Amino acid sequence: MRALQGSPNGEESGTQAERRQEILEVAAQLFSERGYKATSIRQIADAVGMMAGSLYYHIQSKESLFVEIHNRALDAAASRIFSAIAPHTAPWARLEAACAELLDIQLSLTSITLPLMNSIISAPPDVRSALIKKRDEFETIFRNIIDDLPLPATIDRDIYRILLLRVLNTASDWYRSGRMSHDQIAHQIFTIFRHQAETEADRETAPTSTKPRNRPTGRTPKPGRRPAAQASSDILDKSMA
Repeated sequence: MRALQGSPNGEESGTQAERRQEILEVAAQLFSERGYKATSIRQIADAVGMMAGSLYYHIQSKESLFVEIHNRALDAAASRIFSAIAPHTAPWARLEAACAELLDIQLSLTSITLPLMNSIISAPPDVRSALIKKRDEFETIFRNIIDDLPLPATIDRDIYRILLLRVLNTASDWYRSGRMSHDQIAHQIFTIFRHQAETEADRETAPTSTKPRNRPTGRTPKPGRRPAAQASSDILDKSMA
């Protein structure tokens, strides 16, 4: 089971902190497997071997527990992406590194990031708003990278970012291990998005010719043959005679 990164709020003794960390990890696994709505406090308590009432000594509520786990997962993902892009300065290189890291996170069998993000839909409205706020904060990483890209004016950067993240975040829906590695798939996705952007940029900068084209007026009739228009006129004259 993947440990959640970050420190719990407030100071706790070593034993209490370890117990709370265990609760967070077990709850994260249950939330990722069953979703927010189908996971109960009693199930979490049973999984860690304690009474449901005793669980509230370590947490405030199911809602606050889920928000904390979700936020920690995104913080851990953000930390990995920041580390991946740190060695790069060129915008395109930074984007490729970010894509590769996020895809690896989403396709990892031990990752809880994607299941938790998908549980946003089933969460209560107040919880959902907190989760969306954190997700938007996480996506700022990609927003800042994409803002530095040399994209043509015809490409909306917000739409570009939304489409790219949608492809990366839903890769687990179609991914099957074996044919390509995570890095190879990420490179394919990145290459497609870069190629489209550069193709659009080339189209914008391509010179446009104002010289009118000389369109052919028709084929020159072979010797001994009358033009089609004249032949049609002769036929019409004969039919009216």
